[in-house]
Amino acid sequence: MCNTSRIFFFAFLIVFSSCQDTARETDLQQRELALLEKEKQLALRESEYKMLNQFRDSVLQAKNADSLPALKTWPAAIAGEWNSKVICVDSNCPDFVVGDQRTDNWDFSSDSTQLVTKVINNNKLVRMYMAEYDGNSIRMHFQTDSSTGKIVEMNVLLAEIGEKKIRGNRMITIDGKCSARFTVELDRLVKK
Repeated sequence: MCNTSRIFFFAFLIVFSSCQDTARETDLQQRELALLEKEKQLALRESEYKMLNQFRDSVLQAKNADSLPALKTWPAAIAGEWNSKVICVDSNCPDFVVGDQRTDNWDFSSDSTQLVTKVINNNKLVRMYMAEYDGNSIRMHFQTDSSTGKIVEMNVLLAEIGEKKIRGNRMITIDGKCSARFTVELDRLVKK
């Protein structure tokens, strides 16, 4: 009799505990459904928020369109491609020797906000100068970023500007320790 009562007791415990597991499982499923519903509501609110931000940005952009500066462009006499001849005339840098000569193509163009001059050699962009034009002379600047081994800074001043020829000077400074000066002569590139 003792064994049968033990068996009934264990059977009762198993049935009772399985009832509790079913109740817990049902409760857990209800919580999951509630959580999914909250996630849907949050996603809807997030999409509404994004749409409102886009609307606000477009309104601000339209409002500020009148105050945007005009796009900067080169005058027609300067814009376009030029052949360059750059000759070293003074140097205390081991990288440059007086008499060194280089020829490239220079392309006077603009991006959306500023004047630029692209130096191209063998159809590859070598560097891009940020430029300023005051009506009489052209000033250009280029500097390597800090991730390169050497900090190279280049400044160009083109003071003689004609329809077919532009002349000036370029100064190169390397790591602030040495410098080299070059003459720059540009001839209008004639396309065949």
